[in-house]
Amino acid sequence: MAPKTKEKPKPSPSPSPAIPIEDLFANLNRHIQRSEYEEATKVADQVLAVAPGDEDALRCKIVALIKADDIDRALSAIQAAEKRPFDFSFFKPRENIFCLAIRGSDSLSFRRMDACVNVYEKLQRSKIESLEINVAASLISSGRASEVQKMLDLLKIKATSSFELAYNVAYSLIEEKRYNDAEQLLLSARRIGQETLMEDNWADDEIEIELAPIAVQLAYVQQLLGQSLEAMDGYKDIIKKNLADDSSLAVAINNLISLRGPKDVSDSLRKLDGLIEKDNGPKNFQLARGLDLKLSSKQKEAIYSNQVLLLLFANKIAQARELVAVLPGMFPGCVMPVLLESAVLVKENKAGKAEEILLQFANRFPEASKVVFLARAQVAAAAGHLQVAADSLARVPDIQHMPATVATLVSLKERAGDIDGATAVLNDAIKWWSNSMTENNSLSLIMQEAASFMLRHGREEAAANLYENLVKSHGSAEALAGLVSTAAHVNIDKAETYEKNLKPLSGLKGVDIDSLEKTSGAHVESGGNLQNIRTYVEGKGKAKSKKKRKRKPKYPKGFDPANPGPPPDPERWLPKRERSSYRPKRKDKRAAQVRGSQGAIGRERHENNGASSATTSKLQQASASAKAEQPSKASTSKPSKKKSRK
Repeated sequence: MAPKTKEKPKPSPSPSPAIPIEDLFANLNRHIQRSEYEEATKVADQVLAVAPGDEDALRCKIVALIKADDIDRALSAIQAAEKRPFDFSFFKPRENIFCLAIRGSDSLSFRRMDACVNVYEKLQRSKIESLEINVAASLISSGRASEVQKMLDLLKIKATSSFELAYNVAYSLIEEKRYNDAEQLLLSARRIGQETLMEDNWADDEIEIELAPIAVQLAYVQQLLGQSLEAMDGYKDIIKKNLADDSSLAVAINNLISLRGPKDVSDSLRKLDGLIEKDNGPKNFQLARGLDLKLSSKQKEAIYSNQVLLLLFANKIAQARELVAVLPGMFPGCVMPVLLESAVLVKENKAGKAEEILLQFANRFPEASKVVFLARAQVAAAAGHLQVAADSLARVPDIQHMPATVATLVSLKERAGDIDGATAVLNDAIKWWSNSMTENNSLSLIMQEAASFMLRHGREEAAANLYENLVKSHGSAEALAGLVSTAAHVNIDKAETYEKNLKPLSGLKGVDIDSLEKTSGAHVESGGNLQNIRTYVEGKGKAKSKKKRKRKPKYPKGFDPANPGPPPDPERWLPKRERSSYRPKRKDKRAAQVRGSQGAIGRERHENNGASSATTSKLQQASASAKAEQPSKASTSKPSKKKSRK
């Protein structure tokens, strides 16, 4: 038996070479620039493993955790860092505020940005650099944009002290709809930012990236001001350069698509497809490149809404239906998802179901029911459901008595055959405006239209009463004329009474109206009255005829009427063959071309002459014999025309 071979011991794996700390910091910087915060956190841990006391790596880790929405780990890192001789006192309250803001963004109704403002107000006593920038941002996020200027006055700081503060203050002006002031402040912010960053020796590309939010905001303000071309050029420039952070680039793409509308749908869809990605699963959508953490809920809702609208424009109903199905879960309680869902149903010719889901949402969220009921009224009116449209409009109390709403309700009920309902709408509107104390009172307008409506449906007495109230309250000449013409069918005495208040028309003073009413018009009588009437009519026609004004003839350029030169040919427009001066070309009647020798031609001519002379003699003999036989033949029968012609 062969001896067993001994197994050789396996060599132990050699330890991997340590990465230089310089390379780790380079990787950390690259991940931060690309907004890859989770990867940046891992690299920061590697740096801290090599150099546990590195303050820069610890700060980068804390900021990366905050940016990645990992607030609990960020707070743990801050608490662990307090044991070291580093000052992290500013990070801790700031991250607590950030935590409140991020968690509050999940539901708009449970935001607690006021707590952020209170903490920042407490921090004003400590000397923290650029604190006013964060205070302004927290005030805007909590819906207190009007207090930003008061805060600046309290701190005695100008809005143009830094480009970041100017940007935030401009945002507050946008919230207050002071778009012109916001535009000027954004221009100043861009100029200040360029000067500041150039002094710090920033590269041109880095300056573009840093100031990209200002450029996007400026284009947005121009869009609000109606400067569509300037705004579109600004968005295109940002997208073309591709020197902006992901959130600014996403906002620029979305706003450019909203400006385009239904134009160039394929290109718009391609751009939005780069922002929205679909995970594994039938109903799992999210924004690319971590935009879910960088954009606000309102911004994300706008991106998804534009995606659905573009899919509807492109007739991609299945994809639109798939995306619409997940939007209510992504944005609970928001109006836009249910409006988009109803739009998809209308596209599928399911107007009844669209009306049903809109009604259900309005009943669940009464505070957002105004827009929903207006959308339901539009869907129902387009589908021919007139009563449903009228009922939906009637459930919007804020606009119930506005002239446009009243006119729409009356039209819908009139088309549906509900004349009494339309009359009730007009009466309610008249009563409401009679008790209203607003400056722009529409009582006279609604009463005028109500009187016309009553006349149209044969209710002369009600129309006369409305006209009479108009005359007494406003003294309208138009209402007075309507009252007289309407009361003439109902109450003659009232009509005659108000007829005296009508102003006489100029040119009718010498006309006897009574005698004019007794006449039956022009008629023919014996004695030449017809000729008199004809003469009168002809003379009237001649008097009305106007003399034609003689216009100076227009001469061609360079023509002198004093020296016109020879007159043009009157036949210059005729074809040449139709002109009197036309002479056709002569045809060549000569014989064929001479060929052969001269003697042969002479012989042919001689033979031809002999043959022609013989033929002539024979013809003469034949004609003589015919003359001799003519008398005998004439006595027998009449020759036919054909024979004589022979």
